Amino acid sequence: MIAITGGHIVPIDGEPIDNGTIVLTDGTITAVEGPGYAPPAGAEIVDASGKWVLPGFIDAHVHLGVHEEGEGWAGEDVNEMTSPVTAQVRALDAINPAEEGFRDAIAGGVLTVNVNPGSGNPVGGQTVAIHCWGRTVDDMVLRSPSGMKSALGENPKRVYGERKETPSTRLGTAAVIRSALVDTANYVAKSAAPDEEPAERDLKLEALARVLKGEIPWRQHCHRADDIATALRIADEFGYRLVIDHGTEAHLVADKIAAAGVPVLIGPLFTSRSKVEVRNRSLANPGRLAAAGVEISIITDHPVVPIDFLVYQAALAVKEGLDPVTALRAITINPARVLGVEDRLGSLAPGKDADVVVWSGDPLDVMSRAEIAYQSGREIYRYDPAARQGVYAEP
Repeated sequence: MIAITGGHIVPIDGEPIDNGTIVLTDGTITAVEGPGYAPPAGAEIVDASGKWVLPGFIDAHVHLGVHEEGEGWAGEDVNEMTSPVTAQVRALDAINPAEEGFRDAIAGGVLTVNVNPGSGNPVGGQTVAIHCWGRTVDDMVLRSPSGMKSALGENPKRVYGERKETPSTRLGTAAVIRSALVDTANYVAKSAAPDEEPAERDLKLEALARVLKGEIPWRQHCHRADDIATALRIADEFGYRLVIDHGTEAHLVADKIAAAGVPVLIGPLFTSRSKVEVRNRSLANPGRLAAAGVEISIITDHPVVPIDFLVYQAALAVKEGLDPVTALRAITINPARVLGVEDRLGSLAPGKDADVVVWSGDPLDVMSRAEIAYQSGREIYRYDPAARQGVYAEP
């Protein structure tokens, strides 16, 4: 049992608590209390006086472990670009937990990520929500699958256009997606018909069926406003739960997104205008979306932006107009909700997982650093000021 005492606790859902105490017991938060609370007898006391205590941050769109930095082709397992529809592939099966990026994540206060396949295919495959520390990926899994990756816009158009194959245009990409969903609807109907022969098992259609049944969201990579409109149109046609990933121009159609109740995972925000569809990228866009009533999460798309820069993106979005409370929600409870783990993560409350980070100060101040990180109540990281580096527990 660990009692973190004397800190400025930011529970996310609820008002901050000065000189508060949070108790971690057997991997779970068992108390979040204000001044005057006496920690349970026998608890290990961690003095957080003058420090901030928050839930571990969550990045809902990364390629950690499947697109390893500095490894070249040997560490590139993010895109199975051998067919436009690869719904059957799972990011889970390619994650290397030993990638250095997971250490960077923890040092940046990020304890949970959603690992996505890439955006080379119209339908790229299944995403997985994982903790950032573990010996094998199976030890790290929180929800699998947590979504189905799909892509509109320049990427699939470029990949297949260069081969002179379908889809080589935006209209072709939309047609490929719609055809796959129609095939899935037919597969589901046949499987459910009592007087029909059982449908032969098909991993691709089986995975897509989880989308049409509402079990997992459709994670739609799209930047340009017209691609976002296409995403909304197809989701309305097939009735699935849509999440917009990237949403560079989402502010241009924010009213339509808000009316549809679709969350936007916005980012990466620290990038150059590397292609036409991101020419309107701006650190002011998160604030514009939030002001229009859109639920936002901020993402790095690691390794596009290094994972430990997640909180810096949030801080600079605040500089450009985003409310600080919303900024913290955009890297905690909002992505937890998108991933379907909000009952366990994203805020500090009794009964939730003890994923807690002690910061030297306000994490939206770029001079603050994560000093101690607990995953499921176990200390996995502590910053050593003398060595000016972090010390990690064994996975």
